[in-house]
Amino acid sequence: MTTDYFEKKIDDKRRLTIPSDLQQEFASGVVVTQGLTEPCLHLYSRDVWDEEVAPRLVSDDIFDEEVAERNVKLRMGKLDAVLDDKQGRVTLSQSLLNFAGITREVKAVRVGDRTYFRIYDINYEP
Repeated sequence: MTTDYFEKKIDDKRRLTIPSDLQQEFASGVVVTQGLTEPCLHLYSRDVWDEEVAPRLVSDDIFDEEVAERNVKLRMGKLDAVLDDKQGRVTLSQSLLNFAGITREVKAVRVGDRTYFRIYDINYEP
């Protein structure tokens, strides 16, 4: 069974613990970016970022504004990390937390089959 939703607290050191049943999915590493259209964060595995996201951020046309906007949104404040070995945690930057309006507790929802999670402040209602 795949976890599609979880709620967690961010600790005092800005660390988010990934649920144990998801940690293997993020074994290649973690990429966290700003959300594109909502005040949220996107949580990708390094594999998904490299195989599915990064290729879509490339355009042969340097004046392609749609691709440029996606690049700015997804790369501004982008966090590239690995989960710590013991607890499966990732430390989030304060600027990403501020962007998403995240204070202490979060809810995360999977988007797509194996694509990514959107992380919201627990009180946010889309």
